[in-house]
Formats: sequence, structure tokens, C-alpha cells
Amino acid sequence: MSMTYDDDVKRRLKRMEGQIRGILKMMEEEQDCKDVVSQLSAVRSAADKAIAYVVAVNLERCITEEKEAGRDSSKMVKQAVELLVKSR
Repeated sequence: MSMTYDDDVKRRLKRMEGQIRGILKMMEEEQDCKDVVSQLSAVRSAADKAIAYVVAVNLERCITEEKEAGRDSSKMVKQAVELLVKSR
């Protein structure tokens, strides 16, 4: 099932893109390992939040569609949880 991604999630990814460019610059400048790892951890955290956002928005849309069609949405919830667990 395809999904339309809103501007919020795209902004999140663009912010991460900028963070990664900054990390590459830090590496080129041979900055301290601890600082680089700290910034990498921030990118990982931002990616986790983006994943959770995408899954939540998609789940909400799918549940609405299933209920409108008179179907049980519990399978959708289970799939969303599995997707979040797998992403870790």
C-alpha cells in the first residue's frame, strides 16, 4: 500500500541530511571521536523518530480505511508493531 509523505517527515529527513554533512565535515577536520559519535547518535535518534512518525501516520490512515470498510484493524496494528521492532 503506497503512502503520501507529508512535509513534516521530509523536513525531518532534510535536517538529518544536514547533520550527516556536518558529521562528514567533522571527520574531514579530524575532530574528536566522542563528538563525532555524539552527532551520529543524534542522527540515529532522529531516524528512529522519523520511522515512528511514518509508521504512526500510515497506521492511522490504514485503521480508518479498515473501519470504513467494516473490517478488523487489529492485523494492521500488529504489522505496525512488527515494523517498529524490526527497524531497531
